[in-house]
Amino acid sequence: MASLPSVEDLRLVQAVTRTGAVGTAARELRISQPSASQRLARLERLCGTKLFERDTRGARPTRAGAELSRRADHILGHLEEVYDATRAAAVTERLVIGTFASLAPILFPVLDADLPDLEIQQQVDHGHFLVERVAEGTMDAAFIAIADQMTLPRGTVSRRVGRDELVLFVPPGARPPGRGRRPLKDRQIAFSTYDRGAEDIHSRLAALGAIPRRGVTLSTTVAMARRSSHLALVPRSALATELRAGEHLTPAPFHYRLTLSVVTTPSPPQPLMKHPPPAPRHAEPVVNARVSSLRRTI
Repeated sequence: MASLPSVEDLRLVQAVTRTGAVGTAARELRISQPSASQRLARLERLCGTKLFERDTRGARPTRAGAELSRRADHILGHLEEVYDATRAAAVTERLVIGTFASLAPILFPVLDADLPDLEIQQQVDHGHFLVERVAEGTMDAAFIAIADQMTLPRGTVSRRVGRDELVLFVPPGARPPGRGRRPLKDRQIAFSTYDRGAEDIHSRLAALGAIPRRGVTLSTTVAMARRSSHLALVPRSALATELRAGEHLTPAPFHYRLTLSVVTTPSPPQPLMKHPPPAPRHAEPVVNARVSSLRRTI
C-alpha cells in the first residue's frame, strides 16, 4: 500500500503550481531546491505519473498535477479549519451546510433567518466536493443538483427536496424563438446548467438549429446574452430575482428538469428536522417541493 502524502508534500505541490517554479516554491517553503525536487520525484513515483513539466521556463502542472493540486487545496483547507471548528463546537450549536454557487443566494438567507439560534457555517463548492465533506463528517448537509447523477460515498444518503427547470432568458433586443422543428435555426444560444447535463443540452440545442455557446458559470452565461442581445438557456433559479427592465423568461424549447437534493448521513441534522426553513417566494421554481418539506423528506 502506497504511503500517504504528508502536509509538507501537499504544500509543496500547491506552491509549485502557484509560483510556476520549483526553486521559487522551495524558497517560499524554506527548504532547499534539491529537497523539493526529491519530494516531487517521490510523489511522482507514488502516483505513477508525471506531475509537472519542467524546463528552463519553470514548472507547469500536468493534468495529474493539477488534480493533485486541487486535492491539496481541499485537504489543507479542512486542516486549517480544525481548531476553529473544535473551539466553536464547544460554545455553540453549529451546522456546516454547503451548496453550489448559484443556489447559495437563495438557500443561505433562508437558513440564516429561520435558524437564528444556530451558527451556520456556509460553504460553497462543486457538488462532488461537498458530498465528500459530508462523507468525511466535516459537513452536516449538502444541497446539490447532481446527486442522481453520481455514485454517493458510503455513509451518505440523498433525498430530493425540489426541482428547477431550464428556461430561455430573453434580454431586450433578442428575437424570440421561431416555429417549426428548428425554432433556433442559426441562432447563437448561450447556455449553462448546474448539473452534469451540459453535453445533452448542447446536443438538444444543436438539433433545434442553434449554435450553442456554453458559459462557464450561470452569471457569465446571462452576461453573454445581455451583451450580445441573444437568447440564453439557464435554470430558472439563475434569474429568480435578477431580471432587469425589459427582460423576461419564456419556456425552453424542450423539457429539461433539474433535481435539487440534500445529502446527509443516514442520521440527518436534528435542527433541520425540528426547524425546517420555509422557502422564499422567489425560490419556489427552484424548490417547488419547498425547502420547508425537509421535515417530511429528511
